[in-house]
Amino acid sequence: MNRRTALGFGTVATAGTVLGTTSPASAAVETDAAPAATAQLVAARVARAYERATTQAGGNWQAYVSVTDAAGAPVVAVADSPDQRLEAYSVNKIAVAVAVLDKVDRGLLALDQRLEVTESIVVPGGDGIFSLDGAYPSSITLGHALAALLTVSDDTAVRLCGLVCPALELNAILVAKGFPNTQVQPVANPNRFFLGTSTPRETHDLLRALVAGALLSPTATTFLLNLLRSPIAYTDGIRRVMSSAERARVATKAGWFDSARHEAGVIFDPAGAPLLTYALFADGQADPDDFGATHPAVQARARLGRFFLSATARLAGAGPRLRLTRQRPSNGG
Repeated sequence: MNRRTALGFGTVATAGTVLGTTSPASAAVETDAAPAATAQLVAARVARAYERATTQAGGNWQAYVSVTDAAGAPVVAVADSPDQRLEAYSVNKIAVAVAVLDKVDRGLLALDQRLEVTESIVVPGGDGIFSLDGAYPSSITLGHALAALLTVSDDTAVRLCGLVCPALELNAILVAKGFPNTQVQPVANPNRFFLGTSTPRETHDLLRALVAGALLSPTATTFLLNLLRSPIAYTDGIRRVMSSAERARVATKAGWFDSARHEAGVIFDPAGAPLLTYALFADGQADPDDFGATHPAVQARARLGRFFLSATARLAGAGPRLRLTRQRPSNGG
C-alpha cells in the first residue's frame, strides 16, 4: 500500500465529520455522476476526487477542505497533514492584507493614503506590474497596492504593505486574531519580510473567519473578497474551467515558488453565501520550472475546481452573503 492509497483511506474515513458528530460521510453510498444533496455526501465525493487528482499529479500534498452544512458548520472533506507548518508563499498575501486592513479598520491607515513607489523598493523581475513600469518614482494609494497584491500577486506590493505595517506588528496582529502559525518572516529591514509560513488548517480557518465577518469590518471584508474573486485574479488553477459568472463565485489566491504550487480560497453559492473552503498546498511535482497552467499540480487544482462546483450544485451555503456583482469588460470611451 503506497502513501497516497493509505492517505485516501484515512481522508475518506473522516470526510463529512461535523462538529460534535462521528458519523463518516463515506458510510453513505454516493456516485460521482450527479450533485449530492447533503454536505456530508459532497464531502465524501470531494475526498475521493482529491485522492484521484493528487495521486495523478504526484509529489507532496498538504490540504484542508470543508463543505458548509445548512447550519453553517464545516463538514471536513480532506485533512491531509493539515497541521504541517510550511512555506505558504503568496497564499500568505491574504494574511498580509488582513493585517493591513485591520489597521484601516482601527483608523491607523486609510485606503486613499499615498505610498511612494521608488526604484529601490521595486522587486526586479518579480511577479506583478510595478516591475514593468520602468518609470520611478510614482505615487499610488494603499488601496491600489492591496489590489495589486491580491489580484496579480505583485511582489513589490508586499514591500509597499511593509511600509505601513512592519513585519513584527503584522505578526502580532495575526497572533491576536488566532493565527500563530500564519506568520511572515522578518528580515534586517523592519519594513520588509519574506511571506513566511502557515498550515493548511490555519489558512482554511482564516478564510472561514474572513467570510464570516469575524476578522474585519464589513467594508474591509467586502473589499478584500472582491479583489480575490475579481476577473483579473488568479485563473490558472481552481477557476480555470469555469464561466465568468462561475469565476465570480470563487475568491482565490495562489502561491508559487521553487517547486511549490499552492492555492486557497472560498467557493460561494449563487446567492453569495460561502459553500466550500479549500487550502491546497503542493510541492515536489514534475516540471518545477513550469509556472503556468500545464504544471501537474495546477492541472490537478483545475480539475478539482470544476468538480467542486459540480458536486455542490444542489447545496446552499450559509453565513453572510457576499454580493456577486458581475463585472463586464469595457471598450473604453
